[in-house]
Amino acid sequence: MSQLFRIHPVNPQPRLVQQAVEILNKGGVIVYPTDSAYALGCHIGDKKALDRIRDIRRLQRDHHFALVCRDLSDLGTYANVHNSAYRQIKAATPGPFTFILPASREVPRRLVDGKRKTIGLRVPDNEICRALLEKMGEPIMSTTLILPGDEDPLTDPDEIRELLQHQVDLVIDGGYCGLETTTVVSLEEDYPVIVREGMGDTSLFV
Repeated sequence: MSQLFRIHPVNPQPRLVQQAVEILNKGGVIVYPTDSAYALGCHIGDKKALDRIRDIRRLQRDHHFALVCRDLSDLGTYANVHNSAYRQIKAATPGPFTFILPASREVPRRLVDGKRKTIGLRVPDNEICRALLEKMGEPIMSTTLILPGDEDPLTDPDEIRELLQHQVDLVIDGGYCGLETTTVVSLEEDYPVIVREGMGDTSLFV
């Protein structure tokens, strides 16, 4: 049965954050809040945990996962970012945007879009995310928690635990998360392309 941690959304308890990171580092799958919706996450290098997330959401092999990063310092490690793209990302982060960028060699192959060699990167505006990522010291491999057959993400941590208690190792209750997903912006070229409109001010990329 999964554990349930109730972590304060403004002042995350360091002890619980540390325990959550230990679960991730041991190959666990967690549910955690972001600035848009609840997400499923695991360690970036763990194939078994990644496959568990695929099973939970019944995802195809070509599903585009995102790396959730603590700040812009991770961008240069995991993506090839040209100057104009960096300026646009800096202006929009932290915030509810996922950026599609050319992947660097540091990204495990199984996380890269095979045809376009791209990766999704995101820097959420959420204190629990920040605390987890600061303690991890590296990104969390992530995807929005939308169950098969549903159109919207799950929002209630107690309901999430009831539904997924035998499929995830930890549910972090960080309060209410919304139903709207992130805006996805492709920065593969010299100009931005809105791939999916969701939360966030898209006028930043006009």
